[in-house]
Amino acid sequence: MARRRRPADRGEWFSPPAPRVLAHRGLALDVPENTLASFDAALRRGAIYLETDVHASLDGIAMIAHDPSLLRVAGIDAEVADMTTDELQKVDLGDGHRMPTLVDALRAFPQARFNIDVKSQRAGVAIARAVIEAGATDRVLVTSFSAARRAAAVGLLPGVANSASAPRFVAILALAKLGILGLAPWAIGGVDAVQVPPRRGRLSIATPRVVRALHRRGVEMHVWTVNDPDEMRRLLELGVDGIVTDRCDLALDVARSMAADRSALPPA
Repeated sequence: MARRRRPADRGEWFSPPAPRVLAHRGLALDVPENTLASFDAALRRGAIYLETDVHASLDGIAMIAHDPSLLRVAGIDAEVADMTTDELQKVDLGDGHRMPTLVDALRAFPQARFNIDVKSQRAGVAIARAVIEAGATDRVLVTSFSAARRAAAVGLLPGVANSASAPRFVAILALAKLGILGLAPWAIGGVDAVQVPPRRGRLSIATPRVVRALHRRGVEMHVWTVNDPDEMRRLLELGVDGIVTDRCDLALDVARSMAADRSALPPA
């Protein structure tokens, strides 16, 4: 297994030891995703990390929601961006659960680390305001497929942890597979992690060579969205630092089992 490295100055988000189990939209087995109840369910199962998504409301508030529309989660054909915070929080997501604001979630779970996906350009500024208001910069990681959306939040949160946007990771992956990532510091500079699927089509992304190349540069690899325990174990044995999963309960069991197996081994 590749040795994990973590620069000492990365802050609170990285302070718990890897592997990291990131509860994807919380744990939504009996409650709606991306709600305070789903986050609470994940934390009660032992999760430390909550993965979530943010759009901006019409009045510029960071709202926790994955989709731009309410159609899938509430059966309402309306956009998050076209509704005020007050209107959004009157929407029933199921059994009386409501859409939380980001600042409310950060305040409700002050010990949790949040992995925040910036889902729109306007959300970047809204996220930064919410994180500052909650005093949570040191326990937030910001990510986005879009470099512009990611930059909109990261630029307003000095020192915040962040992962590479999709265009940046394409370059990182190519350089890592060629074995020359160390010759291109521009590709990895300012990035704490990469968050990727284990494969894309026939292309394997989470490979020992890529993991080793990232670890040599002090960068973590988190893999999404993995719900099969055998695949979780395979990836953790390969050396990935984090698993993003809808089933944090299963992933935590796998991580604990692997830790117990290691502790049972005789000293080297």
